[in-house]
Amino acid sequence: MYISFADRASMKDEPSGRGPGARAVSSVVVSLGVVSLLTDISSESVAAILPLYLTGVLGLTTIAYGFIDGIYQGISAIVRIGGGWLSDRTDRPKWVAFAGYGISALARVWLLFASGFASVVGVVTVDRLGKGIRTAPRDAMITAASDPAILGRSFGVHRMLDTIGAAVGPLLAFLILLLIPTGFSTVFALSAACALLGVLVLGVLVPGRIGRPAMAAAGGDEPARPPFRWRSLADPRLRRVLIVAGVFGLCTVGDGFIYLVLQSNTDFAAAWFPLLYVGTNAVFLALAVPLGRLADRFGRPRIFVLGHVALLFSYLCALAPIAGVPQTLACLVLLGTFYAATDGVLAALAAGVAPAGGTASGLAAAQTVVALARFVASTVFGVLWFAFGPVVALAGFSIAIAIAIPTGLVVLRTRATDRATI
Repeated sequence: MYISFADRASMKDEPSGRGPGARAVSSVVVSLGVVSLLTDISSESVAAILPLYLTGVLGLTTIAYGFIDGIYQGISAIVRIGGGWLSDRTDRPKWVAFAGYGISALARVWLLFASGFASVVGVVTVDRLGKGIRTAPRDAMITAASDPAILGRSFGVHRMLDTIGAAVGPLLAFLILLLIPTGFSTVFALSAACALLGVLVLGVLVPGRIGRPAMAAAGGDEPARPPFRWRSLADPRLRRVLIVAGVFGLCTVGDGFIYLVLQSNTDFAAAWFPLLYVGTNAVFLALAVPLGRLADRFGRPRIFVLGHVALLFSYLCALAPIAGVPQTLACLVLLGTFYAATDGVLAALAAGVAPAGGTASGLAAAQTVVALARFVASTVFGVLWFAFGPVVALAGFSIAIAIAIPTGLVVLRTRATDRATI
C-alpha cells in the first residue's frame, strides 16, 4: 500500500494540465464497487425483511430485535482491527478482503437452513464477522488506487455502486413478498446466490497488488515500506476522528427501528416495508458522489457533521404527530442524505490521517469504533422502546445527537486541521 502512495505523490507533482475535477476514478475502485453492489443485494435483501421476519414470523420482542440489530451493527468490531492489521502486515489486502467476503457468503447459504432465534443470531454473527474482516482492506485498496485530491469522490463512486445494490436488494425482496407473501426462503436463496457471485468477481477482476504492475513496467525500484506500529494510531488527528465517530455512533438508531416507528404511525401493509430501504438507498445513490465532491472541496469534517444534522431531522420527522406519505418520504430523504454525507466521507477522513504503512489499520480503527458504538446504541434503543415506547426512546436519541453535533464540529476542526488532508 505504501508503494501506491509514493506513486500517487509523484503523479500529483506532474503538470498534467488537468484539475481535480477532470481526474478519472480508478478501474480498481469500479471493480470493488461491483463486488459491493452484488454483496449489498445479498445483505440488504435480507436486512429489509429481517425486522418483519423476527417480530412477525418468529414473534420476537423489540428487545430481541434490538439485540440482533446490535449484533448486525457492532459484532464486526471484534475482527475489524485484526483484518486491517493483517492487510497491512502481509500487504495482501485483496486476499484478506476475499476471506471476509467468502465468510459472509457461507453465512448466507446457512441462512437457508436457519429456523429459530439462535440460528438467526449465528448467521448474523458470522455474516458480520466477514464484513468486519473485509471492509478495511477493501477501503485501503480504494485509497491506494486513488489520487489523494479526489479521495472523497473515489469513495463516493464506490458507495454509489454499493448503494445500487442496497436499493436493488430490498426492491427484489419486495417483489418476492408481493408475489409470494410467505416467500422469505426465496429471498434467502437470492441472497446466497448474489453473495457467492460477488466473491467470484473479486477473485477474478481485482488485481492482487495495487499500483505495482505500473511501477514494474516503468522499471522503478520498489521503495521500502515503513514498518507499521500500533502507537501510530495514537496520532492526535486520527484520535479526534475516532472520538467524534464513536460519539455519533452512540446516537445512531438502526434504520429498522425508524422504519418500525413509521409503520406504527402510518399502518401501511407489511409487504411494503422493504420499499422503505429502497427509498433511503435511492437518495444515498443520488447524493453519494456529489457529497463526496463537496467533501473534497469544502472539507470532509464539515460534510461529515452536516450529515448527522440530516440524521437528527430524520428522527424529528419520524416523531412528527402528523403521519402520512409526506412524513415517510421526508424521513427517507433525510436518512439517505445522512448516509451519503457520512459513510464514504468517514472512510476518506480516516484514510487521510492514517499512519504510513497502516492505512487499513487506521480505517479499521474508525470502523471498529463506529461498529461498537452502534451495537450499544441499538441495544439501548431496543430496551428503551420496550420500557417506555418508541416516542420516548427516539426523543432521547434526538437530544443526544443535538448535543453531539456542535461538539463534533469543534473537535474535528481543533488546531485548524488541514482540509485537503482530513
